[in-house]
Amino acid sequence: MQKRKNLSLEEYVEGIKIGNTAILSQAITVIESNHAKHATLGAQILESALPKSGNSVRIGITGVPGVGKSTFIESFGLFLAEQDYKVAVLTIDPTSPSSKGSILGDKTRMPKLSGHQKVFIRPSPSGTTLGGVASKTRETMLLCEAAGYDIILVETVGVGQSEIAVHSMVDCFLLLMLAGAGDELQGIKRGIMEMADLVLINKADGSNKTLTKQAKSSYQNALHLFPQNANSWTPKVETCSGLTGAGIDNVWSIITSFFTLIKSNQHLQIRRKDQANYWLQQSIDEQLRIRFFENKNVQKEFQMLRSMVDNNSVSPFRAAKQLIDLFEKR
Repeated sequence: MQKRKNLSLEEYVEGIKIGNTAILSQAITVIESNHAKHATLGAQILESALPKSGNSVRIGITGVPGVGKSTFIESFGLFLAEQDYKVAVLTIDPTSPSSKGSILGDKTRMPKLSGHQKVFIRPSPSGTTLGGVASKTRETMLLCEAAGYDIILVETVGVGQSEIAVHSMVDCFLLLMLAGAGDELQGIKRGIMEMADLVLINKADGSNKTLTKQAKSSYQNALHLFPQNANSWTPKVETCSGLTGAGIDNVWSIITSFFTLIKSNQHLQIRRKDQANYWLQQSIDEQLRIRFFENKNVQKEFQMLRSMVDNNSVSPFRAAKQLIDLFEKR
């Protein structure tokens, strides 16, 4: 097997600029790497890409497992590609807490979409990151924008501990739901509903059409109880079928109306500033964590204090304080 060539910074920058998907994929691999040797190069690639980013439509898509996210994204992505948009799909595979492995099988779940020349699909493992996104999803998004992709779709693992991370990096947040599961009003946390700009009742096909209409009415009534959004947008509820494509054009029409509003009232600009500030704080947290655990004094004492916590001979809070004090003495 031929060894992959190591590219220079200039080759990465030029390849991304012209939309070379092979080089884009390699650049993403560099920024996702945990190896210290890739850290400087990854940072340089991102800095070079930053001025060319920010011009895409950023859409987050979440929903409970089994709701049909992959089928919906394939149908929606193909619709957009046929409208002559370049579409990047960033999909996150759950990482096993025991084996630390992930399936990364998104291209097999979206065979038609992955074969389209205007579509780029990048699966990434979620790792230990909360919020249903990979730790480098935002950086990947910026590289895709620099490569000229008009629309970025971010698929999360599913409704879990928190969807704040994906909500913080996108402009429009779609929540996919199922009808007839007996959970129209209680099956998801109120916080997720409050973040949604559009609730989609998927699988509105065949004998399920009546149930999806009933679910739509239930969700519409529930959304009326929520406070007005700061962007003046009233969240919508619609039905669609990722399998047949029914209602997909209407989904895009609603999203277009959403962006028309938030551009006209300047909220998109505010949203982008909020995104940048959130990820500034997240980057600080991540870099502090890395430096903390790389500290030799911390490494020396960590296992001992961890054993003491396990034996209840010291509290986790006291152990943490001792480790932080060691870190600050460096």
